[in-house]
Amino acid sequence: MFDEIMAKFEGSPSQQAVIRLLLERGFSVNDEGRVVSGTIEIPNTQVAREIGVDRRVVDSTTSAILADEELRLVFQNISQIPSLMDLAPVIDLSTLTIAVRDAGQKGIVASVTGLLAENGISIRQTVSEDPEFTDEPRLYIVTDEPIPGDVLNELRELPFVRKLELQ
Repeated sequence: MFDEIMAKFEGSPSQQAVIRLLLERGFSVNDEGRVVSGTIEIPNTQVAREIGVDRRVVDSTTSAILADEELRLVFQNISQIPSLMDLAPVIDLSTLTIAVRDAGQKGIVASVTGLLAENGISIRQTVSEDPEFTDEPRLYIVTDEPIPGDVLNELRELPFVRKLELQ
């Protein structure tokens, strides 16, 4: 799906940057062509500044979204979820980031969360990036306590794990 969306803006890297930002942040486009988070409008100048393009690029991108029924459905129904990842160190939680070899493989989340549960580790939040919307999707796990070294070794040995990072 990500590739199909990006292909619609193939001739414009600036518009692709706008699309990427909307998808990464879970921002919607309302009927008036405004970028929104819920019902809060985000000025197009702010969106443009964030990615280093002119405001008119954001305007033309949102207009193109509204003119295409498939894009309209995607960008009027996307939403954000609150994330504990940046907050975790402030409130004494731990975050594990897992990069995988093949994000399309089945059972990745189940294997990781099952292994953590077997070791008595309480999970506060999991966030799995969609391989359709990002080039290198990752699985983020926020836990109540740090993950012990022996459990990290078990995770590292899972066949789909490419890289582990702790925060």
